Formats: sequence, C-alpha cells, structure tokens
Amino acid sequence: MTRPAAAPPATSSRRGLLLVGTAIVLTGFNLRTAVNSVGPVLEEIESGLGISSGLAGLITSMPLICFALIGFAGPPLAARYRDGHVLAAALAVMTLGLLARVSVPNVWVFLLGTVATMVGGALGNVLLPGLVKRWFPDRTGLLVGAYSTALAIGGAVASVSTGPIAERAGVDGWRWGLGIWAAFALVAALPWLFVPVRPGASRGNHTAVRLRALTHSRLAWLMAAFFGLQAMQAYVIVGWTAQYLRDQGMSQHTAGALVGLNALIVIPLNAVVPLGAVRQHLQRPMLLGFVACYLAGWTGLLLAPLTLTWLWVCLLGTGMGTFAMVLALFGLRGRTPESVSALSTVAQGWGYALAGVGPLLVGLLRGITGGYTGMFVIVYLGVGLLLVTGWTICRERYVDDEVPGLAAGRPPEPPVTEVAGADAPVVVRPRP
Repeated sequence: MTRPAAAPPATSSRRGLLLVGTAIVLTGFNLRTAVNSVGPVLEEIESGLGISSGLAGLITSMPLICFALIGFAGPPLAARYRDGHVLAAALAVMTLGLLARVSVPNVWVFLLGTVATMVGGALGNVLLPGLVKRWFPDRTGLLVGAYSTALAIGGAVASVSTGPIAERAGVDGWRWGLGIWAAFALVAALPWLFVPVRPGASRGNHTAVRLRALTHSRLAWLMAAFFGLQAMQAYVIVGWTAQYLRDQGMSQHTAGALVGLNALIVIPLNAVVPLGAVRQHLQRPMLLGFVACYLAGWTGLLLAPLTLTWLWVCLLGTGMGTFAMVLALFGLRGRTPESVSALSTVAQGWGYALAGVGPLLVGLLRGITGGYTGMFVIVYLGVGLLLVTGWTICRERYVDDEVPGLAAGRPPEPPVTEVAGADAPVVVRPRP
C-alpha cells in the first residue's frame, strides 16, 4: 500500500516542522528500548515468571516475529488514517504493553504484553522513513541520520541501564528495569497528536504494489536469507550475550554495559559502510571482513569469555556492519525504483521471520543441554551461510531480470508515490 508523496506544505511554520522532527526523533529513540532491555535481566525474568529456557528463547525471538508480521500492517493503516494518529496509537499500545508485561506474574500475560510492546517498534520501522521524506524532502539525510542515531542511542541506553535499575530496585527489580521504558514511549506518543494534517492527501490516490511475483526470484530469496542471517546474529547478540557472560561469572552490570558497547559501535558503521558497499569492487572484501570479525568475536567469547571481553564484543559489533551493507545492496539489485522497493520490502519481511528462529533455538537448546554449545553451533553455522549468501548477492545482477513484471520499460507516470519498507524509504511510480 502506498500514500501519495508530496512536499511539505508551503505554509508549514518552522514550529510545525520542529514538532514533526521532534516526534520522529523521540519515536526513533523508542524503537529498540523494549528489545534491548530484556537481555540484561533475562535470568531474573526466567526466575520471576518460573519459565524454562525454551520460553526465554521465545521471548527473545518475539520482537523479530512481530517486526515481520506487524510491520506489513503499517502501510494499510497509514492509507486509512493519519500517520501521526497511527504512530501515536502504536506508541500508546507500546506503553500499555510495557506496563502489562511487568504487572502480572504470568508468562502468558508477559508474552501478550510483549506483542503489544512490539507494535510501536514494528510500525515505527515502517512509517518513519516515509514521514521523513514527506515533511523534510530537502533534509532527508539529516533526519534519517538523526532518528537512526536516536535508535542506536536508545538501544545502547537500555542495554547499559536496565541491569543497574533492576539491581537498585531490589526484589523483582527486573519489573522496574523493563517497565521504566513505558514513560519514554508515552512521551514520544504525545507530539504526534499535535502534528498537523498534511494537505493534499487523498485516499483515492492510494495504490497497491504487488509483491507476490518476487516469490519466483532466486535473488529475492537470497537477499531475504542474507538479511535474516545478519539479523539473527544481531538478535542472538542482543538477546543472549549478556546472559551468557553472567553464566560465566560476570556481574549483571558489566554484562549489560558490554552489550551497550556493542550497540554504540554500530552507530558510526551505519554511516560509513554504505559508502563502500555501493562500490562493486569493495563489496566482497567488506563481506569477508565482517565475516572474519564475527568468527573472531564468537571464538573469543567461546574460548576466553572473561578475558578481553570488550574486544570480542567490539568485533561482533563490527561484524554487524552487514546490516548497513544489505540496506545499500537493496538499491543496487533493482533496475527501477519500483523493483528496489519491492525487493526491500519483501526481503526484510521474510528475513525478520527467518531471524526469529535463532534466539528461539538458543533458548530451547540451552534448556535441553544446560549450556551454550547450541548457541555457538547456531551462530557459527549462521556465519557460514552468511558468507555463502553474501558472496552470491555481491555479484552484479538485478531482480528485474528474474521477474519480468518488475522490469523497466513502462512510461513514467506521475505522481511519484512512497512505499514504507521495513527499514529504509523507497520511491516508486504507481501502476495505472
């Protein structure tokens, strides 16, 4: 589903644009707080709810599953209602979910609360890029950079501070460590209620982009596999690294701080990696470098988890540069804006669904074996598959050549319309 793209109203005041920009950045800050706050207190969650490692694995996988499923609802909702109201409602639901999952000592309430909590992150992933493009067409890079930085900061702050908050709160302190982020989500929801209606929006101009044809594209499946495998690495790191280090004897505070360090490393990588990834001759060397960092980081955690831990965490954070790399590759594997948008949306949706399997299996295998051998098998296998799929998608080719319906050749037709993908904005021209 799409919405007609338009420049911001000429009558928009600087105060109005400042309000929209503030709302976007505040929303970005909240996109990963609910996810990153779980890992540092996972042991306390298991104990407080009386759950197995398998259910703990489900908790760490649910964000990915929700991103895959709920995110696809964003464009239809935005086509029917005002974007600001959709995001305000999503953040309000996130607030209620954050409070609900820590208010009742019941695992099923916790799981339902987690689903509600992920509504804000999933819809924010989908809608923010389009809003930036619509309201700030001349400052898209600035605003995307601002909310991406806010996202990384929010995730890092949640990783670092959740453990100390739980420790200071005492008995059942993990509830405070998770629930405190509801206040930030509520604050982010308020500005959206006052964002003005964008003039010129018409439901009659909405059109749909058909994505089913991409199921016949080998490149689309490979891109989805690569995206899912790199996301699996990231969410195993976020969801289980802190608990692994604690089980090796590290304090809760230190383990959480190291996961936060990992999140901070990603900030400059997201700015630098795409500049190299758009150059064909650098793609495979970059891929080899990221794979080497993953292998070195995981091997260090396996053999010497309490020695030079900061180095292993930094290496894993560097390996996570594959996220920025695959986002750049989306734009290079389609001949037209329409094919790029279709590839990006479908590959990220399928990829998040695949990524959700990793943290879940880690929890199940930990419960069965009582250790982390299964986790290391999963991540090493994932790195190997990441290399294979990445090496293939780094060969210059186009999804249009595999799906003739997406090929170039149709005459350009105004108006240009925006499609909200899972992470990055794309622009296509509507079909008649």
